[in-house]
Amino acid sequence: MTSSIEHENILRAAAWMMFGVSSGLALDLCAKEILETYSLNQFVLLRSAIAVALLLAVAPRFGGYDALRTQRIWWHVLRSFLAVGAMFGFFYGVANMPLVNALTLGYTAPLMVTALAAVLLGEPVGWRRWTSVIIGFVGVLIMLRPGSGELSFAAIAVLIAAFCYACQAITARKLGDTESTLSLSFYVVVAPMIVAVLFADRGDWLTPDLTGWILIVGAAVCSIGAWVGLVNGYRSVSPAAVAPLEYAALVAGAIAGYLIWDEVPGGRVVLGAIIIVASGLFVVYRGEAKKTGLSARLPES
Repeated sequence: MTSSIEHENILRAAAWMMFGVSSGLALDLCAKEILETYSLNQFVLLRSAIAVALLLAVAPRFGGYDALRTQRIWWHVLRSFLAVGAMFGFFYGVANMPLVNALTLGYTAPLMVTALAAVLLGEPVGWRRWTSVIIGFVGVLIMLRPGSGELSFAAIAVLIAAFCYACQAITARKLGDTESTLSLSFYVVVAPMIVAVLFADRGDWLTPDLTGWILIVGAAVCSIGAWVGLVNGYRSVSPAAVAPLEYAALVAGAIAGYLIWDEVPGGRVVLGAIIIVASGLFVVYRGEAKKTGLSARLPES
């Protein structure tokens, strides 16, 4: 009976994860298409405003509006600055480099979380995971070949975004005992919207046509779908059981990039992606093995 329930939980979690991963990829596809016509600032402003409205609409299902109250405002301010770097950096990369390249560099965030958890939180990270982190960043070097003239500002922006995202994950661990899931999600959406308003330029503003509005609203809806899917996917089962499903977005993103924008990843990109993904998965399994004592299981970051 216990085995049957556990199997059912894993299947349910996997379904949530695939929903979250699919929504996240759909968000990236919408963003890339939008950013071919509209400015990054306008996209962030409209996408964030709609997402804020949607979060407020679903708030009653996640503890109500009281869940937004906090006694740790300065931590949320820090997370808000990180959210600005993560959102603007990643979508700048999506707009200015092949989608699969941006996604691959974005997946360095779990490796960064492992390193930061050891340095900032004092979490034990054994030599195997440190080795995996180092190997993962070797994959980044293979992709970007520093000194060859191919290290673009877009690639640097995505790596900065990944670092900001990793720092957000670390701060979430610090706040997890006192803050609601809703508050941890809400303020990091509000902050980029405020920054986009402050730096709004009427000269860059284009009134969206019907297709533009569909894509912008779709991006906002997909961002909420990604949040709900990933939260529910990781909520009830070991991260090791479902984390590999996140990397399905990389394969799907490569296929979509080829079909929609004729993007063909080069050999170095493919090799670097394989190394980064393999390192990330090993880090996940090793972290879970350490927590559970099971040799076959892999960090939750």
